[in-house]
Amino acid sequence: MHKVAVIGGDGIGPEIIDSGKIVLEAAGEKFGFDIEWTGFDIGADRYLATGELLTEDDLKELEKFQAIYFGAIGDDRVKPGILEKGILLNLRFYFDQYINLRPIRMLAGVETPLANKKPEDIDFVVVRENTEDFYVGIGSRLKGHEKKMLEVNRDLYSVKFGLDVETDSDELAYQIGVISREGASRVISYAFDMAQDRKKKVTSVDKANVLSDVYGLWRDVFLETAEKYPGTSHEFTFVDAITMWFVKNPEWFDVVVTPNMFGDIITDLGAMIQGGLGLAPGGNINPEGTSMFEPIHGSAPKYKGQNVANPLATIWAGSMLLEHLGEKEAADRVLQGIEASIREKNVTKDMGGSASTSGVGDWIARWISDS
Repeated sequence: MHKVAVIGGDGIGPEIIDSGKIVLEAAGEKFGFDIEWTGFDIGADRYLATGELLTEDDLKELEKFQAIYFGAIGDDRVKPGILEKGILLNLRFYFDQYINLRPIRMLAGVETPLANKKPEDIDFVVVRENTEDFYVGIGSRLKGHEKKMLEVNRDLYSVKFGLDVETDSDELAYQIGVISREGASRVISYAFDMAQDRKKKVTSVDKANVLSDVYGLWRDVFLETAEKYPGTSHEFTFVDAITMWFVKNPEWFDVVVTPNMFGDIITDLGAMIQGGLGLAPGGNINPEGTSMFEPIHGSAPKYKGQNVANPLATIWAGSMLLEHLGEKEAADRVLQGIEASIREKNVTKDMGGSASTSGVGDWIARWISDS
């Protein structure tokens, strides 16, 4: 019995999660395990009704689970950033989900905008650092003079910045990025470990030629880590260059490891070359704690309740969840079911089909049961 927390969230989130749950339950029945789902009412509706985003009680209850299956966050009734920071980022930081794992893989039957590229050409994974860099939330906008004490608190360390800023500009904004040796080391080590089961090649992404302090430390840690894996090739790539190579030669890449901000950017590019956001899953991983699996697309509020949203990214995220729980064979079968659904044209309108959200999930569940 695997116990999994469920946060449907906003917009199409509950619908795509329901579709994913049906598929994972079919995989469980096929491979001899059960899943006990526990739902959590976290999202825009509760926030608008009560003012609560993510309570201490929510976090303590979620901490009891090894995995969270997450739908989508975002609602037109709420100012952008409130739900995303107050719920999604808060979950990542609280549970120290320091790995954001993004498979970039073109499935059979999917079209890519890249000319003459085939599934064997687009099959790599991006390991994105998920708790540091310019996403730590240290910044401000000011006029004149400001004195502030700003803090970053992590399980690994804590740091305080005492800032005394004076400007004669009409208005000034600043944002501070933080990379620690400990934070860089654990994500880079994770990437090298993953490469051992793939093609044994790791590519680091940074912008050390301009942002030489934060990404200079990143490079130092990358090289130190690479020395521990003598049979694994490694290379550096600037973030602007890798956007070109993802498009021109995606077959060059195996495991790509990147700081937080650049990972956020290049994984969306990766999603498009693999076939679009409707096919892009993600995992927020704490290898020793509670991890969370989700599609990377938004909540698409205008399609809420219409049963037309593409659930494949969510189902793929469910496959990642199963693998995380140790059900590798079942996880592989779910991914095979996604490919079968695409091959048989059982897809939603965005992929040229006419199937509904629930219809796609039901079809894959039956395929798994009958395969």
